[in-house]
Amino acid sequence: MRTFTKATIGFASAGILIAGLAGCSATGTTTTPAPAASSSSSAEATPTPLASIPSLSGVDTAVLLDANFAAALTSLGLTAGTVGTATLEDGSLHFPITGGNVDYYDPAESYRPFVQGSIQHEGSGFSLAAGDTVVELTNFTIDPGTSELFGDVSVNGASAATQVLLFNLYGGTLEPLKMDGDNAILTGTTVHISSVAAGLLNDTFKTDAVADQLLVGIATITAATK
Repeated sequence: MRTFTKATIGFASAGILIAGLAGCSATGTTTTPAPAASSSSSAEATPTPLASIPSLSGVDTAVLLDANFAAALTSLGLTAGTVGTATLEDGSLHFPITGGNVDYYDPAESYRPFVQGSIQHEGSGFSLAAGDTVVELTNFTIDPGTSELFGDVSVNGASAATQVLLFNLYGGTLEPLKMDGDNAILTGTTVHISSVAAGLLNDTFKTDAVADQLLVGIATITAATK
């Protein structure tokens, strides 16, 4: 069974407690300087996450498509569609989560990135078609630590690339973790076409109009915790 571990006093109280303990520690520090190596080791140590989902298998990653991205597809004569278990609802593409793990660290602390792990979406994706050419981008894997999304690419049913970098994820606008019942929700990350994907699409569709770092939309990751 999937488990979601967190401080028994909750995220907010845990953050306050950690800050309080840090303040007490600073106040109680002796005047004897600590050895440089020890200080460096302490500063670089990985903190304990506030929450962990060691085994993910639901719910989904949704990308609310940016209006300019949709307009760009239209101008290029490309038609978008869903693949496998993906769905399109109210302007958002939804890709079911099928595996992975996530650790969530206190965003108030200096440790970055404060969301780490791997989020897998096997068996879903989306397609771009023009005339007789159909490109499918599927089996997405999100690496929150590197802010990158990888996936498989096929052209007219033939494999063109496996787990290649497709999208860059920018978390500067990522909102704090929220809970909705048993679901953990992270929203606000912007999704941009990578230089690799832009080059592949331009080569396939014989154009130069797919721009590197073109904004695709805003992602919301909803993960079941039970």
